[in-house]
Formats: sequence, structure tokens, C-alpha cells
Amino acid sequence: MSVFDGKLRIEVAAASGIEAVTKRELVRLGYTPEGAERGRICFEGRFSDVLRANVFLRTAERVRIVLFSAPADSFDALFDSVYAYPWQEVIPSRGRVTVNARSHASKLFALSAVQSITKKAIAKKLMNCFSLSSLEESGEEYRIEVSLESDVATVTLDTSGDGLHKRGWRTYLGEAPIRETLASAMLQLSVWKADRPFIDPFCGSGTLPIEAALMGRNIASGMNRHFACEDFEFAPKLRLEVQREAEQLIDRDVKLRISGFDIDRDAVKLAMKHARAAGVEGNIHLQTCDMRDVSSRFKYGVIVTNPPYGERLLQENELRTLYADFGKMCTALEEWSVYVITSYRAFEKYFGRRADKVRKLYNSELECGFYTFLGARPPREGRESKTE
Repeated sequence: MSVFDGKLRIEVAAASGIEAVTKRELVRLGYTPEGAERGRICFEGRFSDVLRANVFLRTAERVRIVLFSAPADSFDALFDSVYAYPWQEVIPSRGRVTVNARSHASKLFALSAVQSITKKAIAKKLMNCFSLSSLEESGEEYRIEVSLESDVATVTLDTSGDGLHKRGWRTYLGEAPIRETLASAMLQLSVWKADRPFIDPFCGSGTLPIEAALMGRNIASGMNRHFACEDFEFAPKLRLEVQREAEQLIDRDVKLRISGFDIDRDAVKLAMKHARAAGVEGNIHLQTCDMRDVSSRFKYGVIVTNPPYGERLLQENELRTLYADFGKMCTALEEWSVYVITSYRAFEKYFGRRADKVRKLYNSELECGFYTFLGARPPREGRESKTE
């Protein structure tokens, strides 16, 4: 028996500003998440739930298993606590161990030393348990993280491998791309649903329209990629079981009205390539088009977009003109709701409208405003409400 066979404490990492969205995703998956702290959300489950979190969560950055927590106000205490853990039930004799660390309000703040002590304690335990004089470390990687908070060390095991924003369909990056996890969060923070028209007038390499199509068809975001935990020697082999669940949930009959436009012809070609790789080419209309010429015959649609801003090499006067023209385009779509992410603080002034709500989000490390402009509500929906 290994630690993977029983009940586990599972930790989901989410980017700052979207923790509430990730918590709602966990609730929809049937879990009872605890409150988010420093972008970490925990819930109880089994190894199958580790895989489900990796496969189904659209806004999470990473999924870890919490192995243990213990006081660690000195390096001796840290070494003893790490050594005491049954690592032989987690890591095989040839396992390759890497350690990362972070520290907040703790006496142990030299991260390289924390990493070194932790690695030594794990190595010593494995050598003793497997009767080895040294570790070969020629097998699969096991990524350990030591998180020190107020002199308490929490030790976790990464199960994702590559970050969860890497869905497997985006092979090339366009100019200033937005992460898939953030794009999904923006969509979930909007009023968009699969039965409403969707436009991204600055679609670039296609991230927002593709994420919308994946959501609209209920295609699990991680079903077409590999996760580190699939290679854990002592873990149960359950990926096919979770994969079957994901396949059964796909909506193959839904009719979507999703469009992406961009003035850059090469970007649109790249978006088409990405849509094919994601399996949603037939669900998205992509076109080379100046934002100023974008229109729609549909009503009550939703625009969610990541337009150019200062950090993307536009001059100030160009930016102001672009936002003013964008505002005019959106005004012409008077029943539509509009959601915009930008770091440009004077966006509302040049867009020509005051937002109904502004939320703080981060595009990579860049602090941005996520501006909400609610349009008319569809008659059949009654009162329209945005996700908080």
C-alpha cells in the first residue's frame, strides 16, 4: 500500500484574483473546497480526484498532494520532520527528486538552504529504506515543494507537471498571448453562455474564442495532455477512467456562435491552426478584420477581449484612438455585454463609458483591470446577473 491509496488532502493553485472562480469549479465537480489562502485551495479526495482536478479544472494553475505539515523553526526541525515521513511509499528507489521552496513570516527564509536540507532528508530516508549507499535518480521526476508559513512547513507533491495552462493545443505563441487559464476565468466571470453569440475583436492567436468553444462543448481542458502523476510508480492507474468520464460529457450537438477577429493575418492563421489542434475548428468563425469593421446581426451577445495596451508597444496616441474606436464599435452593438482586460488605467475615459464593475486580475505579472459593461438582458432570461 502507498500513500496514494487512501484519502488525500489535495491543493489547487490559482492565480491571484481568480481564486473564487476556481472554487466554484471545484464545487461544480462535487467537492467541498476550503477558503483560498495565498492562491491555494484545498479539498479532500482520493487519487482519482487528483486526476479529475487536473483534467477538468479550467482556471487552476497546478494540482498538488499535501503530504504533511510540521513545525520548522530551525533546519534541524525541518530535517527531522522531512525524514520522519514515509517517502518509500511515495518515491521509488530510482525516483528523481527536485525540491522548490517558498517562505513567508518564518525564521527559515534562505530558500536554497531549505531546498538542500529537504532533499538530503528525503535521500537519507530512501537510502535507508531501500538499503542503498546512493540514489541513482534515473527514473521519473517527483517535484516536492516546501512552503514555510509562520514557522510551519507544508510539504506537497506536484501532480501536474507542466502548468495547467498548457492544454496541449497551443504550439506557437502570438504577440503578447494571454494564458488559457486566465482566458477561461474571464469567460466564467462574464455573462456568456453557450446559447449566446460571442465575439473577440482582438483575438490574436485565438485563445479566448478557443477557450469559449471548449467551454461551450463541455470539453475538459486537460483531457488531451499528460500529467506528472500518471508516471508515479506507486499510484493507481486511473487516467483511462477519468478520460472516459470526460469523453462522455462532451456536447457534440451544441450550436455555437463564436467569432474571433484580428487585423493581423498571420495571427488569424495561427488561431485557425490552434482551433484545429483543439478540435473546435468547426465551432469558431475566425477572420482577418479590423476591429472597426466588426459587426453582428445577432442580439444579446457577449464580447470578451484582451486588446493591445501600452506594454504591447503601442504609442499613447495610438492607444487612445484605438480605445475610442473600440468604444464606438461596442456602442453599435447596443444590446451586447462587453468585458475587457487592460493595464491602461485611463481605459474608461477613451472607451467612452464608465464600467459597471472593475475587477483586478493579473496577466502574467502585469496588474490589469477587468472591465465589465453590461448590455441589455435577453428577454427569455429575465434578470441577467454577472458572476461575482
